[in-house]
Amino acid sequence: MVNIENLRFYYRKSKPIFDHVSFEMKGGIYGLLGENGVGKTTLLHIISGLNFAKEGRCEVLGFDSSMRNPKMMNQMYYLPEEFILPAVTIKDYVKANSAFYPNFSYEQFDSYLANFHLENDLRLTELSFGQKKKAIIAYAIALNTPITLLDEPTNGLDIPSKAQFRKVIASAFDENKCIVISTHQVRDLENLIDPIIILDRNQVLLNNSVAEITKKLLFSYTTQKPEDTLYCEQTILGYTSVSENKYKEESSLNIEALFNAVVMNKGKMKELFNTKD
Repeated sequence: MVNIENLRFYYRKSKPIFDHVSFEMKGGIYGLLGENGVGKTTLLHIISGLNFAKEGRCEVLGFDSSMRNPKMMNQMYYLPEEFILPAVTIKDYVKANSAFYPNFSYEQFDSYLANFHLENDLRLTELSFGQKKKAIIAYAIALNTPITLLDEPTNGLDIPSKAQFRKVIASAFDENKCIVISTHQVRDLENLIDPIIILDRNQVLLNNSVAEITKKLLFSYTTQKPEDTLYCEQTILGYTSVSENKYKEESSLNIEALFNAVVMNKGKMKELFNTKD
């Protein structure tokens, strides 16, 4: 669905954000992870045609994203972290904007609003930031676009709303959709995102499914500090660690531990995930 080849992008030529990066995204609920400043939002802007590659190309559904072809735009929706909404009701906002998206479902939208405990006659400018975010998330998912880009969608949501968000995303997803969630709140999405992309300065460190990750890496919780780990963190109950899965053991992914292990062992991760069994 999204194909990026030899992408180079910078705001200042001496400090490129992406330096000849290539990767692709197909169907899945992608978790887009990375430290501040590595280009997560910039990547979403490039995919949605708001920023243009300096070199290379970004194709979305077969279209050059920088051209913002209408046939591409009505099949993709980008929800930024911060947004400004007009002084209209939720119902009027949806009526004015959903016409541009052929797969929008009022039935699904009403269902998602109900999950978020909102009514469509509420005025957007009178809602809290969290309520606004829930309304726009409900709208974004009800559009049923093949590609949906969400930048820090759980920021501003309280704990019950985060659970409702996961429920809405899971219920709306099918294998023909690519949902990209850029986030720092990895624990909010632990059992939702798959595959996982980890960005670093100028490069993509990881772009793999959870199954591929747990095949190569072993995630352990032990009372004694283990040896020969890629990452180890002491907790109240013992140690959380990540090590090479030499004996093909089964384990459950810990995204926060994965992120730290990848960032601390860039060369080793490239070796592990670029090598086929």
